[in-house]
Amino acid sequence: MKRLRFLKVTRRVFLDLRNDKRSLAMISIAPIFAMFVFGLAFSGQVKNVGFVVVNQDAGTQVIPGGPTVKLSDKVVANLDKKTLDVREGSSASAAEAQIKDGKAYASVIFPPDFTARVLAENQGASNGTVELQVMMDQSNINVANAITRAINDVLLKTMDQAGKKLPVTVSVDAVYGKNAKFMDFFVPGIMAFVVYLITTLLTLITFVGERTSGTLDRMLSTPLSETDIVTSPCIQRNWHGTGAPAASDRHPGVPYLSGRQRSTGFHRDRPAGCGLPGYGHPSLEHRQERGAGYSGASLRNTAGIFWPVEAIPSWLRPFSYIVPPTYAVDASRSVMLKGWGLSKIWIDIVALLALAVFFLTMATLSLRRRKD
Repeated sequence: MKRLRFLKVTRRVFLDLRNDKRSLAMISIAPIFAMFVFGLAFSGQVKNVGFVVVNQDAGTQVIPGGPTVKLSDKVVANLDKKTLDVREGSSASAAEAQIKDGKAYASVIFPPDFTARVLAENQGASNGTVELQVMMDQSNINVANAITRAINDVLLKTMDQAGKKLPVTVSVDAVYGKNAKFMDFFVPGIMAFVVYLITTLLTLITFVGERTSGTLDRMLSTPLSETDIVTSPCIQRNWHGTGAPAASDRHPGVPYLSGRQRSTGFHRDRPAGCGLPGYGHPSLEHRQERGAGYSGASLRNTAGIFWPVEAIPSWLRPFSYIVPPTYAVDASRSVMLKGWGLSKIWIDIVALLALAVFFLTMATLSLRRRKD
């Protein structure tokens, strides 16, 4: 029957795939690899986040003439050292400066009369509770929740060890990301993901199409250099890719949170060209499915898009720093949630430009080798 002729075409496609071992391996292995990496990334717990302790507690003598007791020392000793990278701070202002500069996520300040007031409350000498001040960067919801949980756990643990109630309340002061929600953390990651995906796939389709149609060979026979051939479509695709974040800048649903500081606006300080480094690897392939597989492999390592890098297993974390979206996401969140400007996100921009130069150089060398 004529209707069954499509089966012959289908058979030809499968035979072609069988003869292309690399494409077959990519189609078979890529999904398994994706599930494995994402499973590891999303099953991780937040670890080693900067936490500054400002211990001004002078302590008190339970028995006149006896040793000085500091309950703050017991609280600090019980802190979860796996979750928190505990550091000592000289003052509250110095601890706040570290949070504002991105060197720490939170700090706790023990007042000078912390022990004296806690013991007085337990003895009924006064009414009320002792307030423990915590300053925190809440722009990363997962990290902020992990820190809050660690503080609550340490107070409960210290209370159990002391055998008495600790009349302590925690007062959280958001340095960045006040009242932030998970969507505020998620939106910048999606924006960077879309930019990277669009620029990579558009370049892949165009470049591989030109290679298979013979257009690339004709271009190589002209006075155009390999750099010209690689760079020109890259600029055009990057312009298309950055259209999505530009549109979201004017979208009323995209929040701008910054805690104590007002955001300078993502449209002013967005790292230009965050999709640029996505261009390099398509030029190395002859088939679209293999190039797309390499793009997916890169994206699978960027768990910082959907899940904080601090929660990725330590052995897997370095892979997040060799793909462009990691830096684009970090810069976008810093601008949108912290109100940072170019003076603080320049490292991310430099990293993006360096990756762009690297991938473009690799693409140029691959064309030059083909021409030779």
